[in-house]
Amino acid sequence: MNAMDLERAKVHEADACLVLANKYCPDPDAEDAANIMRVISMKNYCEESRIIIQLMQYHNKAYLLNIPSWDWKQGDDVICLAELKLGFIAQSCLAPGFSTMMANLFAMRSGEPSDDMQAWQNDYIQGTGCEMYTETLSPTFTGMTFSQASELCFVKLKLLLLAVEVRPDDGGDTKISINPRGSKIPANTVGFFIAQSAEEVKRAWYYCKACHEDVKNENQIKKCKCKNFIGGMMVHSVLKSQQIGQHITTDGKPVQPNGVAATKSGLQPPPTAVAKTGSPVKKSVSMKEESAPEIVPENPRAPIRQDPMRNGHPVIVQPASDFDFEKTEMKYDSTGMFHWTPARSIDDCILDRNQAAMTVLNGHVVVCLFAHSDSPLIGLRNLVMPLRASNFHFHELKHVVIVGAVDYIKREWKTLQNLPKISVLNGSPLSRADLRAVNVNLCDMCVILSAKVPSNDDPTLADKEAILASLNIKAMTFGDIITNIESMGDSKDALNNMGDTTVKRPGPIYGTNVPMITELVNDSNVQFLDQDDDDDPDTELYLTQPFACGTAFAVSVLDSLMSTTYFNQNALTLIRSLITGGATPELEIILAEGAGLRGGYSTPDTLSHRDRCRVGQISLSDGPLATFGEGRKYQDLFVASLRNYGMLCIGLYRLRDAALTTVDATSKRYVITNPPFDFGLLPTDQVFVFIHWNKRQSTSQ
Repeated sequence: MNAMDLERAKVHEADACLVLANKYCPDPDAEDAANIMRVISMKNYCEESRIIIQLMQYHNKAYLLNIPSWDWKQGDDVICLAELKLGFIAQSCLAPGFSTMMANLFAMRSGEPSDDMQAWQNDYIQGTGCEMYTETLSPTFTGMTFSQASELCFVKLKLLLLAVEVRPDDGGDTKISINPRGSKIPANTVGFFIAQSAEEVKRAWYYCKACHEDVKNENQIKKCKCKNFIGGMMVHSVLKSQQIGQHITTDGKPVQPNGVAATKSGLQPPPTAVAKTGSPVKKSVSMKEESAPEIVPENPRAPIRQDPMRNGHPVIVQPASDFDFEKTEMKYDSTGMFHWTPARSIDDCILDRNQAAMTVLNGHVVVCLFAHSDSPLIGLRNLVMPLRASNFHFHELKHVVIVGAVDYIKREWKTLQNLPKISVLNGSPLSRADLRAVNVNLCDMCVILSAKVPSNDDPTLADKEAILASLNIKAMTFGDIITNIESMGDSKDALNNMGDTTVKRPGPIYGTNVPMITELVNDSNVQFLDQDDDDDPDTELYLTQPFACGTAFAVSVLDSLMSTTYFNQNALTLIRSLITGGATPELEIILAEGAGLRGGYSTPDTLSHRDRCRVGQISLSDGPLATFGEGRKYQDLFVASLRNYGMLCIGLYRLRDAALTTVDATSKRYVITNPPFDFGLLPTDQVFVFIHWNKRQSTSQ
């Protein structure tokens, strides 16, 4: 706050300034306000400074937009702990264990297995060494589809290509497109990879079809002689990509080539330094395919005409003959990224215990929330919004039931009132009667959160309610509840039913099998969550069993995101897009107004936003991928999923005791990030995938 101190610290010469928040503060809003003032002071001293700030609360993000010299494009960025923490937990409701996989991707570690560890720990630790890198794709990739490029990278280069940076044809800001379909890769495209080191990722830049096609060992893919003629090759490949682009057709309809904008700006020298630092220019992220299909507007808006003046003001009305309320009903928010419903009063969504018991809840998400009526707001919208992304069909949305004190939830309600399928049970997460009423044994995920301020006396007690609630559910039995609910859908097609809550299934009899994720304030408290693990109290969080299994999440894992953002800003943009369900800068500005989500009429443009990737989990025990569980290799699964379904496999969720034959075997699963190509598969494995939006199911929506 003192210009003299900033002078002494030479802020004007610094590459970046990082502002860290005290995550254990009693008043998060006051902490955010103080840190925003520090940013104002630094920007006032030197407005060109690049600043990366941690904020506790999502609603305080808006104040940063008011600082005149705050500029996303210059590399300024904000890591909002509430948004990311609840976003990670939300994605774990859709694909259990995903929070652990993503947290390990941006934590910089060397995943070195050792002989002292059990087999499952070695599999897990190898995955923790994976990180996210960017690198420019070599001219060989020009004109390929993303699926072809991803397959080549995995099979030949032993790299996992997740996404590419695409330039819009109108020459606007580049976007990051995750597992896009349909479009061809233009020259000089930057790819986003998961790999063990930056050295490995260079293979994508060095790969040359002429020199390396027959190379069997990926480590021999080095800079080749052809690179001396790189300029000529670049020109040739750009021209070729234009020619290819002009002849591409999908279903007989011409597609605009993607390479045009890249050629107008002239050729760039081969960017080798991009790998680590990334570009300082802020990217907006799109998970949709770049050549969006022609979508006939489902809800065409009736023409608007002006009435004569009334009270001195022109009145806009819809022609009565054409007006059809059903057709003009708003189903999505104004950006087309999230499902939307007209605001509902919280009283309409409150259930008592009897009403909850009468509602046949199945495949839902139970949120156990500990809070006093005056606890600081945690921003529940950040948990629910990713579960309401428009790339789910309406029938696939999981019902969210919040169990907690209504006085607190009322204060959060204005941010939740426009999101569909939410119920509130005024009760206690420690009450077994309340948990039975909401069918906790039939839920897809039980999330345990606390909004209470941790006391400074004893950090161990900060998580007492969350730990007690977790142990309470694990101790419950559900044998007296009728679990053989009739199936209401054909569950053979696992791809179509993924996330479909109409498919009923019997619930577990023991509470230990209820899928659960517990948020912890203090890392060391993870030792109390699992009674059957042998974790040492001094074990680092990422090495503990509950974290490896995806059943615990602590906000401290987000600290390493600060250094990731410093080195590669695009990595944060990619992660944020993945876990928020597709929040855009446009949506940030709308939410900054404080009026909540706005509904919007569906137009071909907003409807095309539904066509983007999402995270999913596919079982190898049945369905279309069942044949791969019979001792096949991971590479076979990867290639077949990409070719046949357009799904990009990113890891496995494996039973800790795969045999399940011993008496003390457990149904716990652990995360394996990007397994080696020759990794053997088991029929009980589940696969993390980026799956495309399913157009076929959209007839009802």
